[in-house]
Amino acid sequence: MTEQAAPQNQTPGNATVAHTQGAAPVERTNAAIAGKLRQAADILAAQSADPFRMRAYRNAAQSLLALSEDIRVLADSGGREAIEAIPGIGASIATSIIEMLTTGRWRFLEHLKGCASPESLFRAVPGLGSELSRRLAEDFGIDTLEALEAAAYSGRLEAAPGFGPRRTAMVRAALAEMLGRIRAPQGRPYEEPSATLLLSIDREYRERAAAGDLVKIAPRRFNPTGEAWLPVLHTVRDGWHFTAIYSNSARAHQLDRVRDWVIVYFHKDHWPEGQRTIVTERRGPRAGRRVVRGREAESQEGRAAVANASNPHDRNAASAG
Repeated sequence: MTEQAAPQNQTPGNATVAHTQGAAPVERTNAAIAGKLRQAADILAAQSADPFRMRAYRNAAQSLLALSEDIRVLADSGGREAIEAIPGIGASIATSIIEMLTTGRWRFLEHLKGCASPESLFRAVPGLGSELSRRLAEDFGIDTLEALEAAAYSGRLEAAPGFGPRRTAMVRAALAEMLGRIRAPQGRPYEEPSATLLLSIDREYRERAAAGDLVKIAPRRFNPTGEAWLPVLHTVRDGWHFTAIYSNSARAHQLDRVRDWVIVYFHKDHWPEGQRTIVTERRGPRAGRRVVRGREAESQEGRAAVANASNPHDRNAASAG
């Protein structure tokens, strides 16, 4: 698969995917995505994650390899529904496949491998070259396409050197198409774990990381010695599959927040995969408190619920990775 995608003239929110330059033959496209799904399953197996999740990725990979049609062509013609109609592929894995087709990357797998690079992801957005992508990640602390979209609409991006109204408008239009494909279609129900549950996962992860009883990986970025220091948690709670990991981004290292910023991936049967970042608020009335980025208002009630609950991983030891 190529690393960069060039969005076509499509309506924002459309589930079709963009063609990359020099699109690969059907065998290579399907095999490339199947290979990434299998990589994720192998890594999850090595990290003692939930067997159901590993089996789901392997089954989806096998289904892709059995297809006689290019998955990209299928997605262009039938959208998300056509991908979800493939045996063994539900809403969550369909979202991952669309992300790979749209951006050339799969953030979840990159985090599992310890090589996630926001600046590499941003280079898939037309109008953003290597230098601007690097600055967005390192100088502005933007680490996801969703955060980039928020900055583009808030005026923050337009005021940044190298942008301005024209480039910002271009980025907004490109993100509308890219994220429109990855997100659930309008009108389809979408659900996330409650702030209470996310904060509980965050607490469990940080406690177990401090105790040293989690599997550790050796991230490829910012790790010159190759040390396996980055703890990973896999657990199942209330029907949700979670993966939690410290942020190993350039911005987190610059601000000395690596062991403060926790990225939590989640998915549930029939729901698209999602992620949230949980941090310690540094200013304002919530200073010193853990908050879910983008859901700060819910975090206060969630903290109270977590504080009143028994130790979450005591009752979930059987499902925790």
